[in-house]
Amino acid sequence: MSAIRSDSLDEGVVSVSGNDALDEKTTINVTSKGDHQLTTTSIGSGEIEDEDDRNSDDVIIVDGVDAANHLLPMRDDGDPALTFRSLILASGLACFQAVMYQIYMFKPTAITIQGTFIVLISYFVGRAWAKFLPRGDKFEARWRASGGQGKLPMHITILKFINNGPWTLKEHAICSITATGASNAAASSEVFAAQELFYDMSLSPATVILSTISIGLFGYGICGIMRPIAVWHVDAVYWSTLPTVKVLQGLHWQEIKNSKPLRYFWYAFTGMTLYEIFPAYIFVWLNSVSIPCLAAMKATGNKAAVLTNIFGGASNNEGLGLFTFSFDWQYITSFQTALPLTLQAHQAAGFVVCFIAMLGIYYGNGWGAKSLPFMSTKLLMSNGTAYPVADVFVDGVLDESQLLKYGLPKLTGTFAFAMFMANAAIGALIVHCILFWGKDIVAAFKKAREGRYDDRHHEHMAKHYKEAPWWWYIIVLVVSFILGLIVVLKENIGLPAWAYVVSLIVGIIVSPFSTILYSRYGNGIATNNLSKMLAGLMIPGRPVGNMYFAAWSHNVISNAVNLSNDLKMGEYLKIPPRVMFLTQIWGTILGGFINYAVMISIVAKNKEVLNSANGSNSWSGATLQAYNTNATSWALASYLYKMGGEYWMVPIGIAIGAGAVVVHRIFYHFVPKIRGFDVADLNMPQFIQYAGYIPYNQSQTCVLFSWVFAGFYVQYYLRNYRPRIFKDYSYLITGAFDGASLTVLFILSFAVFGAGGPSHAFPSWWGNNSNGNYDLCPVSD
Repeated sequence: MSAIRSDSLDEGVVSVSGNDALDEKTTINVTSKGDHQLTTTSIGSGEIEDEDDRNSDDVIIVDGVDAANHLLPMRDDGDPALTFRSLILASGLACFQAVMYQIYMFKPTAITIQGTFIVLISYFVGRAWAKFLPRGDKFEARWRASGGQGKLPMHITILKFINNGPWTLKEHAICSITATGASNAAASSEVFAAQELFYDMSLSPATVILSTISIGLFGYGICGIMRPIAVWHVDAVYWSTLPTVKVLQGLHWQEIKNSKPLRYFWYAFTGMTLYEIFPAYIFVWLNSVSIPCLAAMKATGNKAAVLTNIFGGASNNEGLGLFTFSFDWQYITSFQTALPLTLQAHQAAGFVVCFIAMLGIYYGNGWGAKSLPFMSTKLLMSNGTAYPVADVFVDGVLDESQLLKYGLPKLTGTFAFAMFMANAAIGALIVHCILFWGKDIVAAFKKAREGRYDDRHHEHMAKHYKEAPWWWYIIVLVVSFILGLIVVLKENIGLPAWAYVVSLIVGIIVSPFSTILYSRYGNGIATNNLSKMLAGLMIPGRPVGNMYFAAWSHNVISNAVNLSNDLKMGEYLKIPPRVMFLTQIWGTILGGFINYAVMISIVAKNKEVLNSANGSNSWSGATLQAYNTNATSWALASYLYKMGGEYWMVPIGIAIGAGAVVVHRIFYHFVPKIRGFDVADLNMPQFIQYAGYIPYNQSQTCVLFSWVFAGFYVQYYLRNYRPRIFKDYSYLITGAFDGASLTVLFILSFAVFGAGGPSHAFPSWWGNNSNGNYDLCPVSD
């Protein structure tokens, strides 16, 4: 048996040295001085103490140290993670998750599919496997009870391999994490879908799959190198993943009969399952409740247009959604309620600025806005009709004679503003990380080299599990680079090999900044604009090449963020790092195949709807339209964004955002606090991003006020005034809501929304106003 060293039993500190798991069951009950019984934490098969988990019910969770010490327990049962059962179920559920992510890329509203959904599915499937198939551990127990000794019989060995024992937390976590890795490929498929939709350019399946795997694996290689700052750092919390972690722990560490929080989890899941069908299908008005629209639903003409622009928000690009609330959890999600209070405040302030700026630009006729729609993500003619992209860019290459014929495209004033703010946020992101967090980043790498860590969770992992070597990640980088190079050289995608190399260099440079911000705030900065701008300067007139440049820079950054998030989740759940490496690689490769098949199926069946301005209630091409608009407009950078051009301010946004952070840093140097408020807590990248969020993200704006109210209720009221409820219930309940709403949506997608065949719309009535705006805002003549 491994040695157990007790350095200070009086202080409740026990450490375990030896192999990854103890050889036999050893229970240690440790009591500290005084009357308080310490909670126990198990390592391997034995129980050890975790002093910091004591009496933390009333601790207010503020930062990463609080989360590590008082919100996330240190328990490690030492159960196996990678088993035949977990690998098979992880593969199947990875396919399922990849399908879901791909489907929702073509949905009217961008939805963050929270990990709780796949957690619940894998929970039931895993328990069913363990219960209904012959259990190897039970057969072994009977054999030994009957006098069996020595080597196990072959049939028992096989049974233990197939069904080793109870469904465990780590096996369960492997399913969730592998599935997440597969879903990362969905964003990379945008470029292929855009080619098919807007340019009628099809690629071979092998090319698409190789490209998707290359993008995903390169991001994973970067994430491995960033581990000291992106995973092992105590402030790298990844707040939005905490509901998934807490649900996993609750399902395995609590019993319904003894746990009130777990009982409430299932009450919440059941209630939301019964409710979600109404706002999602039958009573769609609940998704966008607008009292101003109800009061003025019979308005006509210009008055109707103004009211809808301001208060409408049920459909993409309908309006600002001012004073509109959504009661549909599929759009609120635990992602919003899990974001820290500082980000909630930045988000709310940014939305206010965005409302004011958009109204000022449109009604002040900035960029000739009043001659075009109030909100649109498409390239337009001067009369507001769609710009003939396919005619001007023949086979993805600019035809100057056609450009002369049709003239330069127009952007709506609100979308031009959003692009300017997106660039400003990128500039602010890079400079903020350097000026405010630069010393901390350098210190984190030094501590990692010395084997010193501030995060007790990683300290535990470093003591008890073998880390994945750095050279494993280097190999991943090399292999993914070669796969991408094959595609660039083999296919005529408008991206020269030298530009491909530059795109990867951009991804390598920006990934650390984006990941650090995301890990500390729970949300990151979209860097897509930077990629497309650089591509427009280097390979002008080639929008398809522009998209591929962005795919190998921005999507590499996005995957690095997501995979770093998963690595942190693995540390919270005590998954061996080498198992994490293998399962994330496997999920990424598997997702490449699945996403291609789903994407081709949806695009082929719904091409006309996806090309339309507003789509339908079931399908929308808004995300792809914005993606293509960005690429096409930047392909015309020398015409649209040059000094003196109509939109020359857009690229300058990067410098303005960077300058804003410099001013902030100088101000902080002289005025570090204002009435107790730490000026360093102001995060210009996040504020700027949300100040231009609405036109750029194509979401239904009806949910913005619900985001703010739900977020402040959980993160301000519960966190500060009901800390025990916040710690024990908030993540579990919101996780249950996620799982229930997405379960219902998955069923509806295939049953009535047309994901698996013809769609079946619910009959129109005032609560499902399918012949007008769902929020009953007036339709202008």
